[in-house]
Amino acid sequence: MSTIDEKRVHAANTDPLTLFVATDVGLVRVAVAGERVGEIGLLDRRPAHDVATADETIAVATDEDVLLGEDLDETGFGPATAVGFSGDLVAAAPDGTVARRTDDEWVDCGQLEDVRAIDDDDLLATADGVYRLADDELEYAGLDDVHDVAGGTPRAATTDGLFRLGNGWLDELDGRFGMVAGGPSGVAHAATETAFYAFDGEWTRVEAVERRVVDVARGVYAVCADGTLLTATDDGWREHPLGTPGAHAVVARPDRKPV
Repeated sequence: MSTIDEKRVHAANTDPLTLFVATDVGLVRVAVAGERVGEIGLLDRRPAHDVATADETIAVATDEDVLLGEDLDETGFGPATAVGFSGDLVAAAPDGTVARRTDDEWVDCGQLEDVRAIDDDDLLATADGVYRLADDELEYAGLDDVHDVAGGTPRAATTDGLFRLGNGWLDELDGRFGMVAGGPSGVAHAATETAFYAFDGEWTRVEAVERRVVDVARGVYAVCADGTLLTATDDGWREHPLGTPGAHAVVARPDRKPV
């Protein structure tokens, strides 16, 4: 495993976290504490399309298989484009097959066109719209050409704009959105290819961020398509090059003994 020490010291009064970033180079692990970034390491060299976490367990969608747990064990699903935890682990294959992993076995839930994201609140973003996974069955939940979904306050990033689920799907922002992410206390973020937005009671454009943001974790860690990590500070967003282009997703979990 290759690692890069940035020679930064974690703040004593900030709980350390581990970020996992899915990139074309592989799965990257980043030690962070607040806005400070520590060790950056390439954990697995298989190209990764998505990463999810639940109860401190990570799952990774790769070109070869869905990897699970501390040892990144292969699960037998095969190539995957998206993963998420909806009670159990859920994954989508390049051919659109959606399956749930129960008792260490994959159970087929159906097939959709071009599954792009799986949220932890049973929502899937697909080329045909938002779908909800309920009792191992897929139910159409509205919209069209959806690139990402976020739970909590359900939102969908689509080719036609950013939408929030209320009395139906309500239009929040215009534009071709590729990413939306929820955060603590109702904070949310969304992005097009050229603009990054933050929500804290109302939507505002983050003018200082000019890179294409593809995912946000915990409302304070963002990853850009070019492999740049952004950390939120009192003065804005600080950039940290990861050296791994082609980033797709980022998750955070409390720090623990290294894998």
